[in-house]
Amino acid sequence: MNALSLPFLFSLLAVLLVFSACFSASETALMSINRYRLMHLASEGNKGAQLAQKLLEKPERLIGLILLGNNFVNILASAVTTVAFIRIAGDSGVLVGTIFLTIVILIFAEVAPKTLAAFKPERVALPAAFFLYPLLKVLYPVVRVINALASVVLKPFGVNASTPTNNDLSQNELRTLLEQGGSLIPKSHRQMLLNVLTLEQATVEDIMVPRNEVRGIDLNCSLDEVLEQIQAYPYSRAVMYSDSLDNVVGILNLRKLINVDQETITLEWLEKAMFKPYYIPQSTRLPQQMVEFQRLQRRIGLVVNEYGDIVGLVTLADILEEIVGEFTTEPAQHARRIDRQGDNSWTIDGRIAVHSLNRRLGWDLPTDEATTFSGLIVSVLDELPDEGTEVSLFGFTIRVEQVRDNVIQLVKVSLPIAEEDSETDG
Repeated sequence: MNALSLPFLFSLLAVLLVFSACFSASETALMSINRYRLMHLASEGNKGAQLAQKLLEKPERLIGLILLGNNFVNILASAVTTVAFIRIAGDSGVLVGTIFLTIVILIFAEVAPKTLAAFKPERVALPAAFFLYPLLKVLYPVVRVINALASVVLKPFGVNASTPTNNDLSQNELRTLLEQGGSLIPKSHRQMLLNVLTLEQATVEDIMVPRNEVRGIDLNCSLDEVLEQIQAYPYSRAVMYSDSLDNVVGILNLRKLINVDQETITLEWLEKAMFKPYYIPQSTRLPQQMVEFQRLQRRIGLVVNEYGDIVGLVTLADILEEIVGEFTTEPAQHARRIDRQGDNSWTIDGRIAVHSLNRRLGWDLPTDEATTFSGLIVSVLDELPDEGTEVSLFGFTIRVEQVRDNVIQLVKVSLPIAEEDSETDG
């Protein structure tokens, strides 16, 4: 090396520093690249992404290759620098060259390229894969020996490099990803995806219409009375029963009556036009029930408890609303309304399901105490409050506005004054 000229040595040093920077940037880029973005690019046919994905299948081999190359060029750069600076400064050139190379490598071969790779991982990782993948093929025997020796060193620490890494996301991790990293997805779409994840936590009991609010048609009435009830019925499907809801005969799709001559309709005709009632255990999870509705081509089911007693009614629309929000044209007297009164207060129908209330307002009220907001208040207070009762619960000031039939019908909920003031001051 003494026969080489100084210009050549410094040119060689520059080339080595470029290789060192490439190895450093490649390591950071490939380790920090979004694996799911990479998977998407690979599925679209991006060759660089496909090669990068193959490299990341065995990260220990990739790290071994990069460190092998990086250390080789850095050590060679150190030798070249030492020779060059000894020629320039004599024996003191060793110290001067060490200081010079440390600064140059730190700035140009470590900090700068790694910072660039951290901010632009795709821009660095995909082109680097075209260089690293064939290099791994060439140096594979050396890399394998290095990995084997490293495995021996890591074995006492309980590290097994051959164990495949698990990149699967849990539901909570996916939720965090959507909440924090889903800015490219429209807010309404992102909320629907979050609602789908939340769906697993709810059961049919959480969203059903309770039995005392299920409206049906009694077939024991005269034909004229039955037809009158059908004309006034607010929904497209009617629960048909005999005497009481405990004796459900069937479910009638009222659209079947649109093109039928009213004179031909009899009680027997109505019974033949019905389809059998469909019963759902109250503990059924909502995703499972949605699949069952789809499989059986049903839109409505009667919810039963463990004793087989009917406790409520649920429809496919009820489940879909848990995902997309309120969209049905439900009659006003049956709607579960939430009316915002200013920034920090709401007037809420007490019959609304706690699960739905949490979803619609982003609250975190407990769902294991009761299924409805009215039931939750009664459960916490251990009594049915009178109209005008005002209490502090769950971080809110709650005033009971209306009680009817032993059910809290209307509640005014507001943030405490101190909290309102602090938000205003902020």
